[in-house]
Amino acid sequence: MRAIPRSILYTPALSLDRVVKAWTYDADVHLIDLEDGVPGPEKPAARSVCLAALEKAPEPRNIAVRVNQLGTIEAVRDVVALTESPVPPGIVMMTMVDSVVEVGLFRDMLASAGVRPEIYVTVETPAAVLHVDAIAEAADGLVLGSADLAATLGVEITWAGMLSARQAMALACARYGTACIDTANFRLAEPDVLADEIERARELGFHGKATVHPSELAAINAALRPDPERLAHARRVTEAVRAADGGIAVLDGSMVGPPFARLARDTVAAGDAWAARFGPVGGAR
Repeated sequence: MRAIPRSILYTPALSLDRVVKAWTYDADVHLIDLEDGVPGPEKPAARSVCLAALEKAPEPRNIAVRVNQLGTIEAVRDVVALTESPVPPGIVMMTMVDSVVEVGLFRDMLASAGVRPEIYVTVETPAAVLHVDAIAEAADGLVLGSADLAATLGVEITWAGMLSARQAMALACARYGTACIDTANFRLAEPDVLADEIERARELGFHGKATVHPSELAAINAALRPDPERLAHARRVTEAVRAADGGIAVLDGSMVGPPFARLARDTVAAGDAWAARFGPVGGAR
């Protein structure tokens, strides 16, 4: 079972102190942004900040780097920098992807230099939504990029406007066991919007949510990290099914059929994988 982050905090690579300070916040994955968060003239300096930060990272496998769009010279420079880094990140996030071919090419480019991070793809173009099933199979994680997608569609970033993309992502990621991460909330002064997005995304089957501000982490983590009580119940279900030799079990007066047994097994496996990588369920971080 893949260990899936439930919270990803984006920090632009504009200052080494700012990037390192971000690690004091309780996010599963800390992302160093080389793309939209960095103006064009500052990208060379941002790469230097990124490399210096990676060498200081307490847990590099839980550091992500978002690179520029494949096919641009800035992406080439990003790839060269990351492949030459003494400490590569655990996750590299692609942007403005249209085709699964790009994912394979990007993975091969990194692997040719012996660098094999998890590859996450930002789903932010109509083509990516159209081909989301193939992209989900090739990638380790998908992240909804609502800002660029909404701009291309000519709509506001609303739940209704992004619903079809979210549904497509959730189904594709469920098919292949791919991490499914919701977009960042851009209405920072409206916590009710964040809470609503978290709950609705969770109901669709999303595993985690990105954020650009550490003040949102508590709400995201509380809602999306593995819940100790739910895990305990899932373990009881799996034990009951095991005691029934895999057949229909009865637990607390309720019948437990195969779909519920499978959900319980998946819940336990996902919780255990998360805890092994990101920290104990219900424990201090």
